[in-house]
Amino acid sequence: MSVAVVTGSSGLVGSEAVRHFASLGMEIVGIDNGMRARFFGESASTGWMTERLKREVRGLRHYNTDIRNADQIDRILKQYGSEIELVIHAAAQPSHDWAAEEPITDFTVNANGTSTMLEATRRFAPDAVFIYMSTNKVYGDRPNQLPLVELETRWEVHPAHEFVSGIPETMSIDGTLHSLFGASKVAADVLVQEYGRYFGMKTACFRGGCLTGPNHSGAMLHGFLAYLMKCAVTGTPYTILGYKRKQVRDNIHAADLVRAFEQVFRNPRSGEVYNIGGGRHSNCSMLEAIALCEEITGNELAYGYEENNRRGDHIWWISDLRRFQAHYPEWKITFDVPRILTEIYESNVERWREICVT
Repeated sequence: MSVAVVTGSSGLVGSEAVRHFASLGMEIVGIDNGMRARFFGESASTGWMTERLKREVRGLRHYNTDIRNADQIDRILKQYGSEIELVIHAAAQPSHDWAAEEPITDFTVNANGTSTMLEATRRFAPDAVFIYMSTNKVYGDRPNQLPLVELETRWEVHPAHEFVSGIPETMSIDGTLHSLFGASKVAADVLVQEYGRYFGMKTACFRGGCLTGPNHSGAMLHGFLAYLMKCAVTGTPYTILGYKRKQVRDNIHAADLVRAFEQVFRNPRSGEVYNIGGGRHSNCSMLEAIALCEEITGNELAYGYEENNRRGDHIWWISDLRRFQAHYPEWKITFDVPRILTEIYESNVERWREICVT
């Protein structure tokens, strides 16, 4: 039996990974204790996805377990042992705003939880591929030092700059304002690399930009495309923070991301780091995203603007995908922002409307 362990299995990335690797014939061990509802409230709960996966994914074994609980994590991984061929660690506290409210919770979930998963994998499934979902926030606010040009609807890096294709893994993570969330993810990111280099484990860190897709339980503090579309459907006011409404993010559909995971699973390396996002193929500014949401829904989005940006927030982020594509040339982005937003709308519009009625 070939087993894939997925933490955060009811979240955006985790649920996509559950379905994808189950479709390849693997047995799936899902670990998710529903903390997203604690982070962002019941409206952001992933409970609905947990129940859907239990119904629809044959052979899924779901564990309502906290990744910080070493005894319970050890018992789960010991049970499957050498049958575990893949660990996808996607569980996290994902918001830098929320982290400032409860720094210890943020650090223990992101850093200690990752340590627990790594050590259990080393002890009970040392030959497994270990994939960690990191973040571009490990670079702190250093991207804001790039020479940026203000255009009509977005900020852009100067066309003569070396990062015109996107931000590479060579950008320094030192001497910048990370936010507490970024710091906890740095700790976990470096630890995953070290388990690869020091112990020879097959580890990879994916430093994601905006991860998105129809399975995202978007919340005000996290998952901006899904939440933006939800606001457009339900009439919920949205607030843009700073940068003249022109901040830019690249957006990668969870399906494209999980296909990248599969590439690593089939041909693993040790201690690798990859910036991953929509790159130049799939990116937008806030103003551009709002225009697309209004076009798709036929509704005008009610939004306000506050001049003060989030501390450490990026003005412009587009990932340079060339390192990953050099290692795995068969992989490519298949979703762009209009297609992503259309899918988010079509997959969730009825559920969101029902929530409005109730």
